Amino acid sequence: MAAKEDKRRSDPVKTVTVRIEGRVQGVFYRAWTEDAARALGLDGSVRNRPDGIVEAVFSGPAESVDAMLERCRQGPPGARVTEIVVTQVGGTVAPGFRVLRA
Repeated sequence: MAAKEDKRRSDPVKTVTVRIEGRVQGVFYRAWTEDAARALGLDGSVRNRPDGIVEAVFSGPAESVDAMLERCRQGPPGARVTEIVVTQVGGTVAPGFRVLRA
């Protein structure tokens, strides 16, 4: 396990803020995102916005962030993603992954 942690620390960190649009609220998109992000070892957060969009921040090794963005294009059963827009690249986040209140 230590080798995996050492590798993650040596990989360049990529941090993105994204908007996920479509039918993404009321379909457990936030809970699904939390599970998927944690499975990939990502830090960040996800929240519903009042305008019906889900907003997320993903931070970790570039390969894992890119994999998460691909997963977000499909989403959980019941979701219909019409667009994913990266609104910001860079920054830092606290360790762990959280679901935030709207």
